[in-house]
Order: sequence, then C-alpha cells, then structure tokens
Amino acid sequence: MKSPVHRCRDVEHTRGQAGQGSNCLQPEHRIPISKDVITSSSASAMWFIRDICGIICAIITWLLVFYAVFVVLFVLLLPSKNLVYSIVNGSVFNSLAFLALASHLRAMCTDPGAVPKGNATKEYIESLQLKPGQVVYKCPKCCSIKPDRAHHCSVCKRCIRKMDHHCPWVNNCVGENNQKYFVLFTMYIALISLHSLIMVVFHFLNCFEDDWTKCSTFSPPATVILLILLCFEGLLFLIFTSVMFGTQVHSICTDETGIERLKGETGKWGKVPCWEAMETAFGGSFSLSWCSPFSGLSCKTSPPAHSNVPQGEIIEEDVIEIPLN
Repeated sequence: MKSPVHRCRDVEHTRGQAGQGSNCLQPEHRIPISKDVITSSSASAMWFIRDICGIICAIITWLLVFYAVFVVLFVLLLPSKNLVYSIVNGSVFNSLAFLALASHLRAMCTDPGAVPKGNATKEYIESLQLKPGQVVYKCPKCCSIKPDRAHHCSVCKRCIRKMDHHCPWVNNCVGENNQKYFVLFTMYIALISLHSLIMVVFHFLNCFEDDWTKCSTFSPPATVILLILLCFEGLLFLIFTSVMFGTQVHSICTDETGIERLKGETGKWGKVPCWEAMETAFGGSFSLSWCSPFSGLSCKTSPPAHSNVPQGEIIEEDVIEIPLN
C-alpha cells in the first residue's frame, strides 16, 4: 500500500476542485471505493442526534401538529350539525396526522447511513481487500473511510452515505436509509395542511349564513383567532412541505442528492433509471407499503455481519491509492 498524497487536500472541500493542483490525486481517473464495501455502523441500533436546535425544532413540529388536530376537532368538527361530515373528516384528518408524526419519528430515529467512525486504520483498509487502482478517502473530521457519494455532516459529526441535507425539523440528516420517511413526512404534512384549509373555508362559509355562537363552543373572537392561526400554519406548511416533497422526489428520480447538486458532483457515478431509484428508496416494487412509515426497506440487501474493526492507529493521509503492483 502506498500513499501518493500526504495530506494533499481535504476531500470534503476539494473534490470539486480536481485539476487545480498537479500534485494532487485526480479521483475521476481512479476507481473510488464503493459504498457497498463500507456499511452503516448502526443499521439496527437506535439513532438519535443530541442537538439542542434540532430537538427544539422537532418538538415545535409535534406541537404544531397537535394544535392543528385540536382546532380541527374542537372548533371545526365537533360543533358541526352534520355527523357524517364530522366523522369522515375527523377520521381522515387524524389518520393523516398520525402517519405524519409516525413518518417524522422514523425519519428522526433511523440511521440515515452513517459510516463507521474512526475506522481509517491501515489494518482496516487491508481487511477490505480492495482491488488495485481503487482509491480510499479518509474524512479528516471523523477519521472514517468514506465510500463513494458520502459526505460529512457537521451536526451529526458523521459521514453519511448519499446525504441530501441535514434537516433540523427532523433533527437528523436525510440520507440513504431514511429518505423514504422524510418524503412521507413532507407528503402527509402537506395533505393535512390542505385538508385543514379546505375545512376552514367550508366552516367560514357556513358560519356566515348562521349565528357564530352556534358554529363553535368557543366565543366568536376566540374562534376567529384560532382559525386564522390555523390558516396561517396550514398555508405556510403546505407551501414549504410541497416544495420539499417535490425536490426530494426529483432528487430520487435524478439519482442526485441536494448536496451533490450544490457542489456540482454530477456525472461521477452510474445513475439508475427513475423508477428503479424510486423502488430502491421506497423499499421494493410499487405497493401500499410505499405510503407506510412502518415498512422497512425490504428490497435492500441487509448488511453482512461484521467482525470488529481491526484496531490500529488512524492513518495520516487523506487519500490512499491501492498500488497496481
């Protein structure tokens, strides 16, 4: 094993600057290490990021959903004289809200694809049995061997496979393993936002023709304030989550994450067709399980059982090339 580049560059910041220095290794002329060689460090373990900002944002998200449920039930539906209208809309809205919170929980507590930390040792690289000409990148921040298309997250303090972005609202990175749950979360939030706005419009139309005191168990001023806040919340989150849902589906279909698009790292891997990428992200052929936050990614091969990472000192080089001889 040889190291042609000794601290030549920080790969995280200079992959997109290849060609600027003649002494640096050109990764596009080498075979990068596949993401399948290095698996997630905690595929089945509980995952939770201890970030104060993210935790606060996640709590706010749940409180906003509970507020919407409260207003829909106690202001819009229970005072209604139409029992069928209340039962149908209440069942649909609460079901969507439950699925939204379940998707949020899965997105937050699922390992997004973290690379094992501190495995950048000579012994571990030798145990991978890589082919000659392959290049191994070490993350200088978490001292891990970075597979292709992995990026370091400064909040999670880990390298994440196919990292799209870090979302404080789910207090987690959106990566290879939890992108489905994030897409479902944005979809269900957009649906309950739209549903609540439609019910508010119908409520206002009905109350204009009737006595406001009969339209709610609350006083008319309190009812108006609660509905205005619900409209503001619903409109804001409808726009935000619809945009996020569209960008995530676009990223899956184009096989290009947000951070890859931002850094211009396009065309460096073999892209898969849109439908195949959707099946990989959502766990198999199209079925109702695509819409379920409780189904696992069954179409993906389970990571093989590892022996412990060979112990040793962390290598100093950021780029290691497996010799051809």
